Amino acid sequence: MNSSEAEHIRQACLQAAIEAYEQGGLLGLCQEGRFELAMDAIRHLNLAPFCDEDRESASRS
Repeated sequence: MNSSEAEHIRQACLQAAIEAYEQGGLLGLCQEGRFELAMDAIRHLNLAPFCDEDRESASRS
């Protein structure tokens, strides 16, 4: 994995966490609940698209 691919994964994790945190606020969760929801979003983030890209680039080499 190169630094560009790692940055894409980092951005996907951040985006998932931010969206979940904001959703938690709309649901009326407290700060701790919003944080837990954000962490859960990262834990359940589908990383398959990133893995597929790795396989495709490896097969082209």
